Amino acid sequence: MFMQGSLTPQKRWKIGIVTARFNHEITERLETGAYERLIELGLSADQIIRVRVPGAVEIPIAALKLIERECDAVIALGAVIQGDTKHFDYVCNSVERGCTQVMLQTKKPVIFGVLTTDNEQQAEARVGGSHGHKGRDAADTCIEMINLMEMI
Repeated sequence: MFMQGSLTPQKRWKIGIVTARFNHEITERLETGAYERLIELGLSADQIIRVRVPGAVEIPIAALKLIERECDAVIALGAVIQGDTKHFDYVCNSVERGCTQVMLQTKKPVIFGVLTTDNEQQAEARVGGSHGHKGRDAADTCIEMINLMEMI
């Protein structure tokens, strides 16, 4: 047997979008892309809850609260851009580990739309540039995963 989720949302769903404000020139575009794509797919604005947190490390706790409150899934959005210190590694590991823990603990999808790039140009390429739009991609993944989880 083969199963794959569709891109058809249900009217009963609530989707959270958690966006880090750090590197806001990138993250706001990720959020806009995800939100607009969810609307294009058929969700209404009242089915989408948007939350902004200071930085990527804070994304998992906000995702957990949204799922505990009412969301069927959360899209986690941020932009962690390499600097001169090891801080980049700690932030990337922390947000990934936190999102994974929330997903496994709640058994609800947490879509990892956090860009982890070497420089700002790589991030720009992923918000509507040569590498597509990762916010829109995260929205598609979210809908597909909720549908798949309901099928399994």
